[in-house]
Amino acid sequence: MKMDQEAIKKVIPHRDPMLLVTTVEDLTPGEAITATFYVDPAREIFKGHFPEEPVLPGVYSVECMAQTADILLLSMERYAGKIPLFLGINGVRFLKKILPGDTVEIRAKLAAERPEKAIATCSAEVYNHGELAVTGNVTLAMR
Repeated sequence: MKMDQEAIKKVIPHRDPMLLVTTVEDLTPGEAITATFYVDPAREIFKGHFPEEPVLPGVYSVECMAQTADILLLSMERYAGKIPLFLGINGVRFLKKILPGDTVEIRAKLAAERPEKAIATCSAEVYNHGELAVTGNVTLAMR
């Protein structure tokens, strides 16, 4: 299943400037997802991070992973229409810089779920130019 940004907006509540998923390239609801994010050089964040050598802040990479996991989970019938709440991250490692103008690929898989509490953990990876740039686990609550 593929999705453009308008279809993504029908699944998750995020909007610009905090919508950090551009497309969904592949989705198996509740199992795995591959998405992209275009790092627009015009983003305000680059004026301060860093003016002479702009780089995407790590928290944006984590948010990309969380939003991709949101789409994966909200695509499941039991969570459709819920609000995803970010509960935490574990084991995050930043391995490569992400620069203005890059398009990153975000992959996430369901790693663990507690359906009775509507809490799930997804393992996620961000690739830049085919190289692993960020990895970690994102835990979300569906409310």
